[in-house]
Amino acid sequence: MTTSDGPVKRSITIVGHRTSLSMEDEFWTALKSLAAERRISVAELITDIDKNRGSRNLSSAIRVFVLTELASKARVCVRTGHTDII
Repeated sequence: MTTSDGPVKRSITIVGHRTSLSMEDEFWTALKSLAAERRISVAELITDIDKNRGSRNLSSAIRVFVLTELASKARVCVRTGHTDII
């Protein structure tokens, strides 16, 4: 996994609207992996996150989603003895 000095801004189209999101490379990488695991595009996953984000800004909602998903996977790995989270 590569690291950057700070958030990376990327443009993406969700629900027919173009928007820019700023997140660290590590979150983009994890988001791509989670989308691939679900066999959907990153834009589709972000659209789902957007629908359920409440009052959080979208970048924060994505970070919380990634953290929650990875924490859940870590708990499953501990219970089952698996070593791969993503």
